[in-house]
Amino acid sequence: MALEDFVDPEVGIAVAATALVTSPQARNFIRRGLVYGLAGAFKLGDAVSSGARGMAESAQQAAASTTGAAQEVTTEARTTSRGRQGARGSGGTTTNE
Repeated sequence: MALEDFVDPEVGIAVAATALVTSPQARNFIRRGLVYGLAGAFKLGDAVSSGARGMAESAQQAAASTTGAAQEVTTEARTTSRGRQGARGSGGTTTNE
């Protein structure tokens, strides 16, 4: 193997991978990084799902209050409409001829 072979990217990657596999300190470093990375991913997932849950609850509360307000307006309109119809219908007679 010539000196030029050691500067090839493929050989450099193979040497680095071999050093990682055989070195206990490198393995511990990689393992610790994987554990912390996975814990961070879980934490992020929890935060995202919690935020989504909070937004869904807020949307449900807003929809419920909007529905309640719409029902009140509808009830008021019906009551007002019935009052007007009663006033019109009691005073006189209608002829369609």
